[in-house]
This record gives sequence, structure tokens and C-alpha cells, in this order.
Amino acid sequence: MLKTILTYGLIAGLIAGVPLTIFTLTIDGDDMMQWGMLVGYGLMLLAFTTIFIAIKQRRDGPCGGVIRFWPAFALGLGISFVAGILYVIAWEIGQALSGSDFAATYANALIAQQKAAGVNGAALKRYAAEMEEFRRSYADPLFRLPMTFAEIFPVGVLVSLVAAALLRNPRFLPAVR
Repeated sequence: MLKTILTYGLIAGLIAGVPLTIFTLTIDGDDMMQWGMLVGYGLMLLAFTTIFIAIKQRRDGPCGGVIRFWPAFALGLGISFVAGILYVIAWEIGQALSGSDFAATYANALIAQQKAAGVNGAALKRYAAEMEEFRRSYADPLFRLPMTFAEIFPVGVLVSLVAAALLRNPRFLPAVR
């Protein structure tokens, strides 16, 4: 099972991570803020189709057409973990190569949204101070790395839950023999 986790985790990590790095290197801050979340989560979902494929292949092959929920879920979590690590590495590479200050761009965009919504005075100053604290915190790898991992891993957990629940039923997409 470890080989399956590593293989499919690597594939999922590359599907999510390589475009993330390219996106980080080629898109400016404003476009990244506008499209980054949509593209990022779309790529994560695409990447995590590997969970479904891995569980089905394990069910139909070594498990003889039957897999219980917990082993299937564990397989999905393992793949999600490996993919998450690669995603974090890809983000760090993109940030290092681009030289951009994501935290400042993100904070400035959120402050601009607050201004556009009519927030001003003391409330805006408070919000700007919170964003400055975020920017400082984000510079610390012990804050940034887990935060980046937390972007992708919950998506993998959700896909693992759905795939394990569906594929534990041997009549769902039965093996073709």
C-alpha cells in the first residue's frame, strides 16, 4: 500500500504543484488574487482524482473486488498527505523564484476590499494592523508551511471520504473482468 500511496501522491502533488509554481511565476499579484483560488482549487480536485483511481485499482486488484471504508480512506489520506507535502514544496519554490511578496499583495488586496466596502477610520486602521500582523507571521516558515499544507489537505480528506464511501460498495463501478 505504501508504494500506491507514494506513486499516486507524487502524481497528485505534481498535478497540483507544477501549475501552482508556473502560475506563481507568470501571473502578477492582482491576477493571482482574482484567479488564484479558482484555478488552485480546481487543480486540487483534478489532482485528487488520483485518490479515486488508486482506491478503485486497489479494490479491483489486490483486494479481490472488495475494500472496506477505513482501508480505502487511509489510502486516500496517505495520498493526500504526500500530495500536500509536494504542494507546499511547489509553493515555496514558486515564491523563492518569483521574489514576490505574497503576504503583502494579499494583505493589500484585502485592505482595498475593505475600503471599497466603505470601511474607514479606526475600523480600517485595526484591519490594516491585523493584515500587517499576518504579513509578519507569514514570513515565518513555521507559520507559512502548515498554512499552505492546510490549503490542500482538507480537499484531499473530503475526496478521500467520498471515494472510500462510494468504492466500498463493490457494485459501484464493478471490476471489468
